[in-house]
Amino acid sequence: MGKTTGFMEYPRELSQRRAVTQRVNDWFEIYVDFPEQKLREQGARCMDCGVPFCHTGCPLNNIIPDWNDLVYHGRWKEAVRQLHATNNFPEFTGRICPAPCEAACVLGINQPPVTIKQIEKSIVERGFKEGWIRPEPPKFRTGKKVAVVGSGPAGLAAAQQLCRAGHWVSVYEKSDRIGGLLRYGIPQFKLEKNIIDRRLEQMSAEGVQFITKAHVGKGVPVEDLEREFDVMVLAGGAECPRDLQVPGRELKGIHFAMEFLPQQNKRCLGDRVDPATEIFATDKRVVIIGGGDTGADCLGTCHRQKPRSVHQFEIMPMPPDERSPQTPWPLWPMQLRTEAAHEEGGVRDWSIATTKFTGDSEGNVQALHAVRVGPPPKFEPIPGTHFTIEADLVLIAMGFLGPVRNGMIEQLGVTLDARGNIATNQNYMSSVPGVFAAGDMRRGQSLVVWAISEGRKVAECVDRYLRETAAIKPVSPSISVQLAT
Repeated sequence: MGKTTGFMEYPRELSQRRAVTQRVNDWFEIYVDFPEQKLREQGARCMDCGVPFCHTGCPLNNIIPDWNDLVYHGRWKEAVRQLHATNNFPEFTGRICPAPCEAACVLGINQPPVTIKQIEKSIVERGFKEGWIRPEPPKFRTGKKVAVVGSGPAGLAAAQQLCRAGHWVSVYEKSDRIGGLLRYGIPQFKLEKNIIDRRLEQMSAEGVQFITKAHVGKGVPVEDLEREFDVMVLAGGAECPRDLQVPGRELKGIHFAMEFLPQQNKRCLGDRVDPATEIFATDKRVVIIGGGDTGADCLGTCHRQKPRSVHQFEIMPMPPDERSPQTPWPLWPMQLRTEAAHEEGGVRDWSIATTKFTGDSEGNVQALHAVRVGPPPKFEPIPGTHFTIEADLVLIAMGFLGPVRNGMIEQLGVTLDARGNIATNQNYMSSVPGVFAAGDMRRGQSLVVWAISEGRKVAECVDRYLRETAAIKPVSPSISVQLAT
């Protein structure tokens, strides 16, 4: 694949980020365009490695060497087709996926891996620019109706696949806009929302119906969906945040990340946020608890709101600069990752556990008290390392514990697994016949590639279930994506 000697001739290169002094003053995406010649050179680095571990490093099983080779030879339209054969939304994964495919790249054993994520994004953007990505409505309809609850990447992938298989699909979203965490969880500077909108236009033209402000289990009775639809697909995500149970948690100014991030996305979309619940980092001393992607999203958002200071604390020890021996190739490596937000400023610290918060007489948080701790799993406090840091705003970004149980899940009566996620069989069906689940609601908090993969798989299972339980005319032998020519 690619050029036989490409990996020896061309170094790994990535798209440059805009200058920090520029990007922290706006909400636009941070990367500049990558020249086509550079992209072809990066595609040339893909080796004829025999066993392409990148295929299985990616949960979508993307056919990566094939489209790398097509890019190298300038066959962009074919690359677009190959890319969409396994991934409904490469414009999302090419921006916000951490790229486990690159961690599994064979070249990465002893050299910098192929820039798979950069090439992926460039292929899909070329496809939209050239008009090659168009609506693909099915030739026939089966008459079967499917309700998809949740419009994140899992729900959208399931909806598009099922619609193209000929079923009538309605997507229910409790928020005012479609997109789930893509819309309100991922900051604008990582994923501009017009990127979502253009794909939704394609899906609408294919026949997917989107219903917003429809909270199933609250405003929309579960019984209505059970009565109206042949199948339900639950793809509502893992929205139950992990809390920090320490003294002073009730003080004002302490918020979950997903209380903070959606507000800024709403402002970027031109919406008004209720002043009574508005959260701003402007001119405040901010502490972010949690060192993962959500914490980094909070950090980048804070930088653009111009805080007085910002600290990001993580209870885990600082990872090594290079791949840890505990996670050898082709596993996802444990190593230090510096996101764009970390380049922009702030203090990042490790092995810190919060012990309590204290506040003023009006109930506002004023300080965070913490201690340095030893390694997991005990995280034992280190004597003499207690410290206090002033804080006007504390953002808790410690991950999620699974789906919200009250409401829809309780009313449906589906069985949960030991982790509190919806339990399913090998066909993605829950304990309630005709009710399926996919994405974070089924597997717990995970990556966007896993969500899209699960959405595609549950769509295949639902399609098979509908065809086995009713005499309907097949639309096609497969529900894999086939681009229009």
